[in-house]
Amino acid sequence: MADCFINLTLCDARQGEPVLKPFQLSLDEGQSATVGLALVKAGIVLGPDDPVLARKGCFGVFGKRKDWDSPIYDGDRLELYSPLLIDPKTVRRKKANQNQDAKFQAAAAKRKARRL
Repeated sequence: MADCFINLTLCDARQGEPVLKPFQLSLDEGQSATVGLALVKAGIVLGPDDPVLARKGCFGVFGKRKDWDSPIYDGDRLELYSPLLIDPKTVRRKKANQNQDAKFQAAAAKRKARRL
């Protein structure tokens, strides 16, 4: 019964600056390499119901959010993310409103210039 190994890079960005460290995931015969298995074998969580994983999108591979049972491949970078400080939808909405305000101001300035 030969073990198979997959070389990964763990990127933990939950506490300030991201910390990169190499990790070798050992697979038993018949075991599939998944994100969840790598997180368990790295000692980060105990299982899919662990409180560390309480929020959606707290881990991914190469910047893409992944599910617990997503496959992972040799050379992948498994990333752990910190919670978002600002809601991206709010930021986009605010920026869109600023652009809209600028358009209204420009149109008002044109109307004013025509009257003079």
